[in-house]
Amino acid sequence: MQRQAGTGLFLKRCFDVMAAGMGLICLSPVMVATGLFVRVTLGSPVLFRQRRPGRKGRLFTVLKFRSMLDAMDANGQELPDEQRLTWAGRLLRSTSLDELPQLWNVLKGDMSLVGPRPLLVEYLPRYNEEQAKRHDVLPGVTGWAQINGRNALSWDERFRLDAWYVENWSLALDAKVLALTVVRVLQRQGISFASEATLHKFMGNPPPESNVVPLRQQEAGAVSPPSAVPASGERRGPPPPPARAPVA
Repeated sequence: MQRQAGTGLFLKRCFDVMAAGMGLICLSPVMVATGLFVRVTLGSPVLFRQRRPGRKGRLFTVLKFRSMLDAMDANGQELPDEQRLTWAGRLLRSTSLDELPQLWNVLKGDMSLVGPRPLLVEYLPRYNEEQAKRHDVLPGVTGWAQINGRNALSWDERFRLDAWYVENWSLALDAKVLALTVVRVLQRQGISFASEATLHKFMGNPPPESNVVPLRQQEAGAVSPPSAVPASGERRGPPPPPARAPVA
C-alpha cells in the first residue's frame, strides 16, 4: 500500500502549491467572468461555502461558485435540487467552472489537486472501514472516481474507486488523473446520476444479511435452523463476501 508520506507527500504538496498558485493567476480573468455570470444569473452570494471533512475528518470550508438558487417552498423547506438548478447552474457544473475557487482550498492546504472529493459531514458516521479510507488523504479537486464516471457512479462504485486510489497512490497516478480530467471536462460526461439533477445522498450501508431463520418458518418446518457445528464429513465453503453499499 502506497502511503502519502515522506518525500512523495512533500513533492505532491510542492506541486499542489505551484499549480494552484499559477492556476489562480492565469485563470483569474475566467474566475472574474464566472463570478459576474453567477451574480447576473443567480444573484448573490456568488460563492457557495460549506463545511466538509478533509484528511482525518478535519473540517474545512470548501469554496465553489454557486450553481443553485436558494428557493424555498411554502413551509420554508429547501426545494429539491432539480427545481433549484437552473440552466446557468447546469452550464457551470458541466464545464466544472464552479470548482475553480477550490484552487484557493488547495493553496491553503485543505485540499489537493487530486484526491477523493470532499463529501458532506453527515456522511462521516455512515462509512464502513473500507469507505473511511478516503479520509486517509487530502480531498481533491478531481480524483480517480471523477475520471471514471464522476456523478454517474453509484456510491458503491465511487467508494471502491476512492479506496483504490488511496491504496495505489503515486505521483504518476496523480499526473494521469490530471491529464484525464481535462479530457473528461471536454467530454462533459458523468455530470449527474441517471435522470437526477445531482447525486443523491448517501444514506449508509445495509445491515449484514441475517442467518437467523424466522421463528414462524422453523415452527412450520419449512426450513431447519442453521447448525453451528457442521455434520460429520461436511465441508464448509468460504464465508460470503462483505456486503456492499447500495446505489450522494
